Amino acid sequence: MGIELFLPDFGLQWNMEIPIYQVDAFASQLFRGNPAAVCPLSSWLPDKTLQSIAAENNLAETAYYVRDNGRYQLRWFTPGVEVDLCGHATVAAASVILETRREQPGPRVVFDSKSGELAVEKEGDLYSLDFPSRPPAECVVDPGLEAALKAKPTSVLGARDYLCVFEDEDQVRALAPDMDKLAVIDRFGFIATAPGKDCDFVSRFFAPGKGVPEDPATGSAHTTLTPYWSRRLGKEKLFGRQISARGGELWCEDRGDRVKIAGRAIPYLEGIITVPDTSA
Repeated sequence: MGIELFLPDFGLQWNMEIPIYQVDAFASQLFRGNPAAVCPLSSWLPDKTLQSIAAENNLAETAYYVRDNGRYQLRWFTPGVEVDLCGHATVAAASVILETRREQPGPRVVFDSKSGELAVEKEGDLYSLDFPSRPPAECVVDPGLEAALKAKPTSVLGARDYLCVFEDEDQVRALAPDMDKLAVIDRFGFIATAPGKDCDFVSRFFAPGKGVPEDPATGSAHTTLTPYWSRRLGKEKLFGRQISARGGELWCEDRGDRVKIAGRAIPYLEGIITVPDTSA
């Protein structure tokens, strides 16, 4: 007499496999710069799934792209929210397309994003971003900002983020903000900047309200830093250091309504993730 097995239905779904790559962007070497995850997709998954993967990765950003007639649709997610622009994850995505997977010939890749068309070009060992400029302007400053920063900037300007200008590099290095207080201020993020000792300027970037207490190297912040320091120093080409614990190096150029932001991309990890197939 044979044994009949009964397998209960626990509501399990077939799994789908998605490639994942981790790249250190704006890095001088491995374990520096800003790590980003990159997931190539054949078509878009539900937003809830994209957000869950980003939360599971627990990196400042996870980039997803879908190839579309020789161009690429690109989206970025922090562990908490989708964002409209991210520099380091765009560098990471371009390096995966051009170098790791070699999906297309030539040094240039064009993305379509929530911030419009974004082009990335490989120039030697640098990946050069062409991003819209976000120059800072005079603004109404939240009265709780100084208490949240636990420091007093010499000036505060506004774009997407607050740009908090300090007198010198040491003041920026010494910042230890109250992240809970920063998180409730109605700005996407907070840039702290000052003249650099061995570069044109230094910066740090905080966005605790978006799931990123401190970002190691932030391309999007340099869409504001570049026009500010270009005007202040009277030069179009700039070299900046993001003085987080990991550190970042960014070569910038003010091009009027656009900015060029360049940096290196160091591959770290390749793998496969499995998630429920929502189409099954």
